[in-house]
Amino acid sequence: MTDSADSPAPAGGAPAGPPGRGTPPSPGRLTGLDAARAVAILGMIAVNVGPRGEPGLAGSLYDLPVGRASILFVVLAGVGMSLLTRSAREPGGRLPWRTVLWRSALLLVGGLALQELGHEVSVILAVYGVLFLLSLPLLKAPTTLVAALAGVMAVAGPVAWIGIQLATGTPFQFADPGLADDPPHVLHRIFVSGPYPVLVWCAPFLLGLVLGRAPLRERRLQRRLVLWGLVATVGAYVLSQVVILVAGQPGDAIGWDRLRSAVGHSQMPLWLVSSVGGALAVIGGFLWAGRLVERRLGMLVSAGRLSLTIYVAHLVILAGLVRPEPHTLAGGYLITVLLSAVLLVLAHLWVRWRPVGPLEQLLRLPGRR
Repeated sequence: MTDSADSPAPAGGAPAGPPGRGTPPSPGRLTGLDAARAVAILGMIAVNVGPRGEPGLAGSLYDLPVGRASILFVVLAGVGMSLLTRSAREPGGRLPWRTVLWRSALLLVGGLALQELGHEVSVILAVYGVLFLLSLPLLKAPTTLVAALAGVMAVAGPVAWIGIQLATGTPFQFADPGLADDPPHVLHRIFVSGPYPVLVWCAPFLLGLVLGRAPLRERRLQRRLVLWGLVATVGAYVLSQVVILVAGQPGDAIGWDRLRSAVGHSQMPLWLVSSVGGALAVIGGFLWAGRLVERRLGMLVSAGRLSLTIYVAHLVILAGLVRPEPHTLAGGYLITVLLSAVLLVLAHLWVRWRPVGPLEQLLRLPGRR
């Protein structure tokens, strides 16, 4: 997770002008990315509040963000990292490695610490920290190389994920890494056996790095993101259903038949393609509707600018005020709507006072120095 470095700002991410009361988005800032980031946050709030897997249309709609909101979040993290370091790819440009290392360490340690709270959520921040660190050698690499690596890992990552379990004879338990765990267990859970294995989730992050280098203001590109994103979303899911219809449902035990799945968080290629396609469609749609976003969706833009603060805040609220509820779908809808509305309003009020959130300001410390 990173603050949006969409405006023509220094490499450290400091705003282009001095903050002040009612400061609008920075000139040139892609507010569509902020709005997309807010949608990812709201989707993750719904998933984390629960309950999931309830029957009926209402249950299916409530489960819609499962395995999609977090992928959108990771793609946007790659986009933000690419925008943050774009000046480094210019002739003579210097990589802001201190800023990247600071954010990586902060998110890694903070994510492990937050996992110790009683919110019953798999915290993604530690995986963000590792992805930021691993991206350092690629931030100045040719775009074709990064794109090729993203494509390779979208297939090789899931295959290796299955292969490791078959070779060891031990299915992964999706255990969350926490600050109380010893380093070998933390690394194993972050890279392969946790709910967000870097082995698989590096693919959408790498795609975000590629997308962040594209001319995101071009209307033609924005329309293509929407069109081909929707094609990938529907096409990969339909392909999965056709293969399952012909070859049968994957079994409960881990095996190569799992490759047919497009279920959320299955860690499989078809799920990755479908979820990443949805992410591209959302990003392209908000970029394409940029003027509408700025005029009518100011709360979403504000929430997107405070994405880290809102993410951490919702974990604290879940741990302190919500758990062990909700037990019913109606309760899940009610808590999700109330929590989202409160956080949106508070974020909007904060941005009217200061353009950078409290935790986002913490991410910027090395850049300011």
